[in-house]
Amino acid sequence: MRYTLENDILRVEIDSFGAEVKSVQSKATGQEYMWQADEKYWKGTSPILFPFVGRLRHDTFLHGGKTYTMPQHGFARKMEHCLVSKTDTTIWFKLVTSNETLEQFPFSFILRIGYELAENELKVMWEVSNNSVDKHMHFGIGAHPGFNCPIHGEDSKVGYKLYFAGLDELKYYSNDSNGYALDQFYTLPLENHRATITPDFFDFGTYIAENRQTGEIGLEDPNGNRILTVLFNTPLFGIWSPEGKNAPFLCIEPWFGRCDSHDFEGTLKARAYDNVLEAGNKFNTSYVIRFGA
Repeated sequence: MRYTLENDILRVEIDSFGAEVKSVQSKATGQEYMWQADEKYWKGTSPILFPFVGRLRHDTFLHGGKTYTMPQHGFARKMEHCLVSKTDTTIWFKLVTSNETLEQFPFSFILRIGYELAENELKVMWEVSNNSVDKHMHFGIGAHPGFNCPIHGEDSKVGYKLYFAGLDELKYYSNDSNGYALDQFYTLPLENHRATITPDFFDFGTYIAENRQTGEIGLEDPNGNRILTVLFNTPLFGIWSPEGKNAPFLCIEPWFGRCDSHDFEGTLKARAYDNVLEAGNKFNTSYVIRFGA
């Protein structure tokens, strides 16, 4: 079921299936900011990545001597979330352990996803609870919001810019055709903290950046007008658009976790950027999308 948040500036639609933002529109101009899930390119809009970010090696993980199968980006994006509360500008959903999740993920959890609209900002809130009384839990969580680009009717997003606050260059690596992280690092030079999108900018894979290089990424049109800004405090982020398709959108993705390396073999606790939550504890975090200047 779709629910609406709105104020004088924005109208936001969120689907309880996946607790996923499906639309953010400017009330003044009618501009749609979110990618509208055209399967020709990508059928997602803004999925929640839980309990893992990216693809696990062989789509499996080993824990407690047992092998479990998990799809890329986890199961939360493909499940119905229960509505907990709603006002005109705030909404909360909940996903809890079930027989279906236990077949894939041997931990008792509560995942709460919240959205709060204030002026031209949408705050996305995550709360992960370890509902076990005696067992710690391994997990990852991340965002995958897709934003329309270009937005002024151009044939492509070439000439649009990505702004990386405080950076003169971006250190990154990528993934292979199977979705596994590679171990070669590259440097993307920035001019005035910005990278200009070229025709081949997204031809090689996802830009994966670690070590908290920045917590603010902006998207600007070719004239330098700010379209939106993503504000976050995560150890990694990804920048992605489908390879070689001239897709009319891009994703700016804050992550607590990432895909497995192309040569990874090990248990959950050996995975890069694994998060551990002790029995009865909670993990709370949030990020913000600011639409417009």
